[in-house]
Amino acid sequence: MALEHADVLRAAHLARLGLDESEAAHYLDDLGRILEMVDQLQGLDTEGVAPLAHPLDATQRLRADEVTETDQRETFQRCAPAVENGLYLVPRVVE
Repeated sequence: MALEHADVLRAAHLARLGLDESEAAHYLDDLGRILEMVDQLQGLDTEGVAPLAHPLDATQRLRADEVTETDQRETFQRCAPAVENGLYLVPRVVE
């Protein structure tokens, strides 16, 4: 896909970026190289390759789901301006 100077300026306008002519020429070169690399990747045979969410087979270590703090509900509700039946009362903001 051939990218033109006008394409870069239009993309910059849509993204609300202020580019001058020299910056647009620089981005034209960079985007052209990126598109060439994408074309090279399109030519690869990916038959039988499973899609990956991440290139490394890593799992996130999670902490145990345990209660680590004491219940301070009563303390916090004593500070609240309005409480009823254990719920905080707030002014209505949506009609």
